[in-house]
Amino acid sequence: MVEAGGRKRVSARAAARLSAAVITAALLVNCSGSGQKAVPKLPDRICWGAFAGGDVSPLLPGGDKVEFDVDGAYFSLTEDHDSATCNLYVDGNTYFLASADLRKFETSIDWTSIDPAQPKPLDAGDKGIVWDSGAAAYFTCEPAKNLNTPGKYVELTLSTHYPPARSRGPSVLAPLMKQFVAFAQRELKCGAGATS
Repeated sequence: MVEAGGRKRVSARAAARLSAAVITAALLVNCSGSGQKAVPKLPDRICWGAFAGGDVSPLLPGGDKVEFDVDGAYFSLTEDHDSATCNLYVDGNTYFLASADLRKFETSIDWTSIDPAQPKPLDAGDKGIVWDSGAAAYFTCEPAKNLNTPGKYVELTLSTHYPPARSRGPSVLAPLMKQFVAFAQRELKCGAGATS
């Protein structure tokens, strides 16, 4: 019985040592960076200059190559060109999308499809929301007078796909959306940020 008990103690100690060795090896691999790719370096300003590349980087995975697909060199929305998008790709996959749409009526802005993501209110524009993988906001450029005289409402959306830490998404996306609103108001010369 003593021998059996002794064997159990030795087995428990051996298992503890093995577990410690596995954990240490895993930490060394993660710390050394071998096996994991770094997030590609972004330009100082991206998406028409709306965002600092360093502010968007926390939403991206590691990879080798970053590419952009941006509607035009300048941000603008008109009746003929009523939307603008900026896609950021890492190794050929979209990981960050910024979009803007010009709406004629405030009632055209519908975020009910986002309800399952349980968005939280965001103080951006006339109204904003943020969730784990995205944010949305809108502001009024020119209010509609009636059903026959539409106005100009700008709806902005940010979305990210598979952020490294989903729980951190809102803490990164909320300030990005505030920047996007201020940028769009300034560029379109309407709303609270038009003079800043």
